[in-house]
Amino acid sequence: MSTETHPDHAANLKKLGEMIKDIKFAMLTTVDEEGALRSRPMAVQNTDGFDGTLWFFTKAAAPKVEQVDHDHKVNVSFSHPDDQSYVSISGQAELVRDEAKKEELWTPAMKAWFPKGHDDPDVGLLKVVADKAEYWDTPHSLVVHAIGFVKATVTGKPYHPGANEKVDL
Repeated sequence: MSTETHPDHAANLKKLGEMIKDIKFAMLTTVDEEGALRSRPMAVQNTDGFDGTLWFFTKAAAPKVEQVDHDHKVNVSFSHPDDQSYVSISGQAELVRDEAKKEELWTPAMKAWFPKGHDDPDVGLLKVVADKAEYWDTPHSLVVHAIGFVKATVTGKPYHPGANEKVDL
């Protein structure tokens, strides 16, 4: 990943942050040892104030950690169907055992998955540093979508429901 800052970098991070800030669960996709994609829902810890890095609590001995050790490439997808917004973030993941970061990100709800607390030696963080993202943002109601879909069907012209952008981070 380049350390060069692009003029749109801050704007891209802000847009993505606005889109994911209220989404508490995302699908994390890793590559297993045989090259197959594996996805699972994960509670994302820092969607408010997105800076290009996502954090997830995990058990350090979990298969996903082994998969990340084997291949650092991951994808994190967010979905907010009620708002018709979707975000896909690709990046590099690694296991982090930073006690201060665990304490900073810890919430009481995490105790449901990690009953011994954040200081349990098997609790770690998956850090995902984003390098690319794509989003679909359709700020219209379902009625507007239905009308647009019917109009496209009748006129034979493609349906364009909203913004779709690919961004480099």
